Amino acid sequence: MKRIIALLPCMILLLQANLSWAQFDKYFHNKTLRMDYAHCGNSQHDEIYFEELLEEPYWGGSKTNLIDTMFYGNYYLNVYDVASNQLIYSRGYCTLFWEWQTTDEAKTTQRCCSETVVMPFPKNDVRIEISARNKKGKFVKKFEYTVDVDSYFIKKDRRMQYPTYDVHYTGNPSRRVDIVLLPEGYTADEMDKFKADCKLFAEGLFSLSPYKENQGLFNIRAVLAPSQESGVDIPGEYIWKNTILNSSFYTFDSERYIMTYDNKSLRDLSANVPYDFIYIIANTQKYGGGAIYNHYGISISGNLHAAKVYVHEFGHLFLGLGDEYVEVGSSYNDMYPTNVEPWEANLTTLTNFNKKWKDMLDKDTPVPTTYDPQNPKKLGAYEGGGYVSKGVYRPRYDCLMNTLSGNDFCPVCIRAIKKQIDFYTR
Repeated sequence: MKRIIALLPCMILLLQANLSWAQFDKYFHNKTLRMDYAHCGNSQHDEIYFEELLEEPYWGGSKTNLIDTMFYGNYYLNVYDVASNQLIYSRGYCTLFWEWQTTDEAKTTQRCCSETVVMPFPKNDVRIEISARNKKGKFVKKFEYTVDVDSYFIKKDRRMQYPTYDVHYTGNPSRRVDIVLLPEGYTADEMDKFKADCKLFAEGLFSLSPYKENQGLFNIRAVLAPSQESGVDIPGEYIWKNTILNSSFYTFDSERYIMTYDNKSLRDLSANVPYDFIYIIANTQKYGGGAIYNHYGISISGNLHAAKVYVHEFGHLFLGLGDEYVEVGSSYNDMYPTNVEPWEANLTTLTNFNKKWKDMLDKDTPVPTTYDPQNPKKLGAYEGGGYVSKGVYRPRYDCLMNTLSGNDFCPVCIRAIKKQIDFYTR
């Protein structure tokens, strides 16, 4: 009897998985529908304009967890089956445009950014809706578009086809976190160097918990796409390079912030493999990096702290972990209103602390928490984070989302990372 009872949870999980896969097969093909759009505006308003639809040959995402229940991100993609009006797919994400909107430049300048949402390719017509968080943290619909899946305007051309390389392959993409690595500023003669740097990326990611214990749940593939010139743009030093992804330091006039606005090349290159997350490795010795939740991450290959930078930036990309440090003279304005609880798992304004990590604290821990040098890893709510010194709190005095001086994530970050790994692989 005990043996039968012990088997019941496994049987229930198997049944749920089979039902979820049947749901995928009912609504989707095993390939990707990509929608590119322009996101335009300034600090006070924004608009979304449709650009194009593309069919891509692979689907790297989960076939079971089709509806995003994490509620991370400043934007949400919702896909509805037109005939039944049923929600069949959703994902949260962030954008470079949203970050730009919080800068001083956005107060006086209008600009557009190219952005993308992807979904498994629907079998029947669907309605795509994009919602954005308002200043109170609530999602409001901003855009709607109905897709005729038989339309001859859905483009099928492969724009940037290149050879690929398996850096770390462990199994079926629908049961793995799939990372695609893209080269930036590696010439054709430097492709072996890029392969070596990809290996260092994997070693760095899997050197720290909880990725170390879960490396069997990850696939990492690389696209071998050379640039015309070696290196990347450094505007502050008047250095300009002809590279395949057009990345540049001094994003938002922040010296270490290296990003790219070339979203179409980013997506065209990534389409060479099944992927969940895009990570760029930049061929430079200059220290820097950046990442945006469910958009892309980027960091440098040749720095002493490269492994920790990889892990820090991947935390932003993978589940939107917030920066826990204070940045004097930050270009961001009101990124974290003190009367709204941040959606990031590791930041709080104490507006709704019960939904964050309060359950992980000792009962006698004061909130806010004062740093105790005798117990530097004590979990609490330490003021300072999200680039500001007041009103935003972090879980531990130090963590890899704060500085690179330590070698671990705090328990709050670890719990959130594990939950996200489970979401993409179960």
